[in-house]
Amino acid sequence: MKLYEVQAIAKRLKEFNFITRARRVENNTIELSFDKAHTYFFNLTRGHSHAYKAPSQRPLQGFNAPFDTLLHTLVSASKLLHITTPNDDRVLRFELAPKSSYKDKRITLQLEFTGKNTNAILLDENEVIIEALRHIDADSSFRVIRPGVELLGIPAREPRADIESAPTPSNPPVGADSISALNIQTIDTHLEKIHTQKQQQRLTESKKVKQSSTFKKIQKISKELEKLPNSNTLAEEAEKHQKTANIILANLYQIKPYDKSLKAYDFEGNEVTIPLPKDTVVNRMSEHYFNLSKRAKSKAKNVHIEQENLESKKAFYENILYAIENATTLYDLELLVPKRGKQQRKKEKMRFGELFWIEDYKVMVGRNSNENQKLLQAAKGNDIWMHTREIPGSHVFIRTDKQNLPDSVIEAAAKLCVDFSAKSPGDYLVDYTKRKFVKIQEGSNVEYDKYQTIAVRKDGVEIRS
Repeated sequence: MKLYEVQAIAKRLKEFNFITRARRVENNTIELSFDKAHTYFFNLTRGHSHAYKAPSQRPLQGFNAPFDTLLHTLVSASKLLHITTPNDDRVLRFELAPKSSYKDKRITLQLEFTGKNTNAILLDENEVIIEALRHIDADSSFRVIRPGVELLGIPAREPRADIESAPTPSNPPVGADSISALNIQTIDTHLEKIHTQKQQQRLTESKKVKQSSTFKKIQKISKELEKLPNSNTLAEEAEKHQKTANIILANLYQIKPYDKSLKAYDFEGNEVTIPLPKDTVVNRMSEHYFNLSKRAKSKAKNVHIEQENLESKKAFYENILYAIENATTLYDLELLVPKRGKQQRKKEKMRFGELFWIEDYKVMVGRNSNENQKLLQAAKGNDIWMHTREIPGSHVFIRTDKQNLPDSVIEAAAKLCVDFSAKSPGDYLVDYTKRKFVKIQEGSNVEYDKYQTIAVRKDGVEIRS
């Protein structure tokens, strides 16, 4: 972030009296709301720091590190005393009176946008670090960032005229075509444009990644469908094995224990050579082929079930793919294809259904009738069950652990329910209730009572079947 931007932001924020909310909304992004009406975001990614202005939105992921706890406790609902940019550097320094303070206690929130030193640091009145977004040890820098350590100043640097000079008519700020200079009147517009540009860029990049991963799943299922044997071929195979078993039975007297094959005539008088199973006593050799016949018959009988399951899973991921294409916000994208760490994915792997996370609540979705049925059986009594009214599709379950769910989780899960059940854009109703009020009728067909209903709007183009 450029120095003139930091200075203009500082001037603008001096107009406010309180920080009403402070929280981390992404790994490196902090949200600060001022006087309940204006929300600013500070992205503290090293080498790519920036600020933007946008409406507050509940994050999908909760952050519970010590820094997040103290940020909420000390900064949320605090009185704003002073805002400075020390040493004319790219640092925003907020001097605050915490809500819970007594005897005029003061703390400082320092946001640094200075290359490798980019960080968010909470300080006490004696410039001792309370907590920080990033900890830095002595092995990495002379400027140690650890709780209980006195904060050292940032080394002074020579300003670079090409990037630090304030905007002029010939050098306007990026994204502010008609703005001649950043000041209190123009900084909000500038930050809103930065938000629009960054969000569009991230949305495009994220869509490509999530479309690619979802398309790979569709390709994998398509290959499994191609490998499925034909039921008629399996029936013919079953009949062939049964005939072979009967020929062996009719010719047991010819077979010696060390024979590897049997030369004989079938029941139509044709000469045949039958390979004999290894390590099998003579009077059990026919059983080997009878078993092969039974397996082929069973596969022939059930292959259509496996095909239906795979096709329904494929349709499920195609729904996700088209929902990704029509997503207009990063929040919607993250909801459809959430990012989880490798260790978390390993622990959370499900035997059936698809797993999602909404604000740290576990959400399970059935991809077909079979998985809907299994999830119904596995769900706990107080889990929330969801289904689109009068439309066959995915059953959605929210693991509650007996907690009251935020409305935002209900709304997001209902949107998932519609995305995976309805192919056309429009207005839909989603019924939801506790699992204990859902009675299984047959398969995944259910009756339910004591339910509530939420309306969901599905945008975009019609999903192709």
